[in-house]
Amino acid sequence: MKVDTSQKIKVFALVSIILFSLQNTYSQDENFWSNVRFGGNLGVGVSNDRFSVVVAPAAIYEFNPFFSAGLGLNFGYNTFDNDAFNEDITSVNYGASIIGLFNPIPELQLSAEFEQTGVSQKIEVGNQEFKDDYWYPALFVGAGYRTGFVSFGMRYDLLYDEDKSIYGSAYAPFVRVFF
Repeated sequence: MKVDTSQKIKVFALVSIILFSLQNTYSQDENFWSNVRFGGNLGVGVSNDRFSVVVAPAAIYEFNPFFSAGLGLNFGYNTFDNDAFNEDITSVNYGASIIGLFNPIPELQLSAEFEQTGVSQKIEVGNQEFKDDYWYPALFVGAGYRTGFVSFGMRYDLLYDEDKSIYGSAYAPFVRVFF
């Protein structure tokens, strides 16, 4: 599916409206904001001739010491150099996610996250250039070690598609920080 500028603006506007609506709805409730944590995660994927980096700010609500859920935004950059076919691929991506976190013990964090990402991709083969814009869904499950505000670990994309994914593999390490 092609993603044009008007679609990008609509997605950004929708996410902004949702976030501002949440703020206005709960602005009178001090207990709500005392349970909100801001932060996010960073991801880096490296494999044979691939590199990807993701920055994903997020906000979560802590329902209790064991369970949290929230929303996030994601932005990323990916490259793939295939020397055998004289092919270079570069993509820029953006999107939003819904995340759930479960901490059965304070040091262990289990996560599930649905991420919908728009991808703007440029493929250079020899002296020809092709562009492709599409949406890619990902459903991550993960586990990490948590210490204080920081957790780090590994997550796995259950919907991984080698031809469309923005990640080098279905496995992606993460670092999350929530204050």
